[in-house]
Amino acid sequence: MASDAWSGKGKMEAEGPIMQVQPEYVVNNYDVDYEKHGAGRESNPLPDLKRKLKSRHLQMIAIGGTIGTGLFIGSGTALAHAGPVGALIAYIFVGTIVYSVMTALGEIATYIPIPGSFTSYAARLIDPSLGFSMGWIYWFSWASTFALELTASGLIIQFWDASISIAIFIGIFWVMIIAFNMMPVGFYGEMEFWFSSIKVLAVIGFMIFAICMNAGVGQEGYIGFRYWKHPGPFVPYLVNGDDSLAKFVGFWSCLIQAGFSYQGTELVGIAAGETENPRKTVPAAIRKTFFRIVFFFILTVFFIGIVVPSNDPTLLSGSGASASNGNSSPFVIAARRAGVNALPDIINAVLLTVVLSAANSNVYSGSRIIVGLAQEGFAPRFFKRTTKGGVPYYAVGFTALFGLLGFLNVSSSGSTVFTWLLQISGVAGFITWSSLNACHLAFQRALKARNISRDVLPYKAIWQPWLSWYGLFFNCLIILTQGFTAFIGGFNKKNFFINYLSLILFVVLYAGHKIIFRPAFVKPIEADLDTGRTSPESDNWETTEPTTWYGKAWRWFTG
Repeated sequence: MASDAWSGKGKMEAEGPIMQVQPEYVVNNYDVDYEKHGAGRESNPLPDLKRKLKSRHLQMIAIGGTIGTGLFIGSGTALAHAGPVGALIAYIFVGTIVYSVMTALGEIATYIPIPGSFTSYAARLIDPSLGFSMGWIYWFSWASTFALELTASGLIIQFWDASISIAIFIGIFWVMIIAFNMMPVGFYGEMEFWFSSIKVLAVIGFMIFAICMNAGVGQEGYIGFRYWKHPGPFVPYLVNGDDSLAKFVGFWSCLIQAGFSYQGTELVGIAAGETENPRKTVPAAIRKTFFRIVFFFILTVFFIGIVVPSNDPTLLSGSGASASNGNSSPFVIAARRAGVNALPDIINAVLLTVVLSAANSNVYSGSRIIVGLAQEGFAPRFFKRTTKGGVPYYAVGFTALFGLLGFLNVSSSGSTVFTWLLQISGVAGFITWSSLNACHLAFQRALKARNISRDVLPYKAIWQPWLSWYGLFFNCLIILTQGFTAFIGGFNKKNFFINYLSLILFVVLYAGHKIIFRPAFVKPIEADLDTGRTSPESDNWETTEPTTWYGKAWRWFTG
């Protein structure tokens, strides 16, 4: 039944009739009805997106997707809830979960680099209903977060002039972000490259500043590990006294915050469908993800914990979007404690860059997820239409419309609705991560069913399948327990629904699709591993290798 092309022997006998018919993709030899399980080759061709993202673009998208308000501001909340050691352990632990997700995604995305990859992978490998529910809730998370970032941009401007209405800048930046996303994808990649470069320089600058401050520069004098002793390495959460259970609860609450901060790393998988030479550039981005996690997140949280005490009242001085003006940022707090009063203005300027970069990524990611939904038949087909430059203009416009929800924050009555939208956005990230781990396990089963060795894959994830099982277990555990505060001190109905609304919505979408369309679970032998798969013969990209030592160093860092 199976041909030698699937045995993993040699180079798949490229001279055979399979490769002569379609040199860019490998067509399967199985008599399987793919329309029943997802995308079909002839009846549902791939969208006409362009592979214009270069290696350096993808590398910086991987960085920029994670470095945002979660690190610049959310890390302060983590410090206040768990203490310096608790926050550090939490970020290290969640970093290992993120790495499991990234390696799992990398193995699939380099084999099948297609637009809207998350939706397609779930529909092809596990269950069309999972692809439908995960795709729509993940799209909604990006669309609603776009509204948040527009609001944050207006609040940052108000830092310098509180008399200016945030509605003005919500409108200005809304139009600007739409214009950016209507440009060819290469323009988006270039914008993200420079936006992410600013973020990287800001984080590195803070680390240098923290080292100097800790050594005695500034009005605090020599600090050392003073704040690890007092107020202490851990912070009890919601319980008074030195209670070990209360400290664990504080650590667990910080674990959830750390997860929110890391979300966005998976943007590499979305961009793989528009990346030059994905068999080479995507694995390079994945391999360096671990080092970036260590450098940008874990080291930053470590330095914050030694220069800012966890009981500093300004760490929790703001909440939600109102905290996005930088006043509660541990970066700003550290500068003020050192007596550097000019830094808050600089931090707010950097934060403006951060939120604009995030807003740009929100629309890009949301529009490509819509394209993936349309590809699988889960959204209207017209969302796949593109301009001559390969921009899915209907998908971009529909996603950008949700940015208008940012005007809810102009009225105080809209703040409650916005809080619910933010909670959906946050938990949706964990749902996506767990689904990606599950997709990778299903991908490995499909390869085994076809007798394809993982040794012939463009990128082979390490420690499998154990690492994917590890990520799946803890992602599901966090999803189920992230609303534990609703059960402390008596059951709180409002907090329960706010914390679990995203999970409830996901279950409703899944059950609704399953009941109405009754799709069957995908058998490993029937999984579509072919539509959109690239072959080594199609990788004819021209590259120029640097010759100088600094050129090689920059090339390693950016691609």
